[in-house]
Amino acid sequence: LPHPGVAAPLPRSPNPRFSSRPSPAPEEPEPAAERGNRRLLMVFVPLCPLSRPMVPPLIPPKIPEGERVDFDDIHRKRMEKDLLELQTLIDVHFEQRKKEEEELIALKERIERRRAERAEQQRFRTEKERERQAKLAEEKMRKEEEEAKKRAEDDAKKKKVLSNMGAHFGGYLVKAEQKRGKRQTGREMKQRILSERKKPLEIDYMGEDQLREKAQELSDWIHQLESEKFDLMAKLKQQRYEINVLYNRISHAQKFRKGAGKGRVGGRWK
Repeated sequence: LPHPGVAAPLPRSPNPRFSSRPSPAPEEPEPAAERGNRRLLMVFVPLCPLSRPMVPPLIPPKIPEGERVDFDDIHRKRMEKDLLELQTLIDVHFEQRKKEEEELIALKERIERRRAERAEQQRFRTEKERERQAKLAEEKMRKEEEEAKKRAEDDAKKKKVLSNMGAHFGGYLVKAEQKRGKRQTGREMKQRILSERKKPLEIDYMGEDQLREKAQELSDWIHQLESEKFDLMAKLKQQRYEINVLYNRISHAQKFRKGAGKGRVGGRWK
């Protein structure tokens, strides 16, 4: 008997050349995997003990009916939850977009309304300015007519008085009157210019809104006068500079000119 720990020897096959029996038909080759499993079985089977205890078969525990887990139901609920969250986000997005569109429409309406109000205010101011200019022109014409009428009456009186005087004394008076008339004409021009620039306010009958508009009008007028003054001062400064440059050129040219005569250069006679 072989040793329990050693595999039994395989029986020898007789040599076919010296055997009198007919050789059997060739068998199909055994697969390598089955041949390896058979050899392992032949090696390890004798190592196992001869008597082994009986082991009961393993039985999986029974899960009660109420505690069974339905993975399909869990997946379905998760999909429903995700779909609900997505639908909520979509609703919130469209609600926010609708709100923004309403705010944009309201903003456009406010802009259009404000633009219309400004156009109406500008039209009202233009009409008021036109009326004021017409009133000023009418007042100016009336004053000029009164002044012309008054001057004509004064000239008629003066001519009548001068016609009654003597020739010599009358001629002297005529010259003096002419000089005084020139001075009076300059004074009248100055008064006329001041009366044109110094406009009466006439604010007794105005309300609060009209006073506010009048104050805005005076403020704009002051800004305009300041701008004109600045332009005139700059123009005067430029003209003075050009005059000084021309004087210097003339003076420099006359220094090198032969036989230069006397002339006024730079405010002096040379």
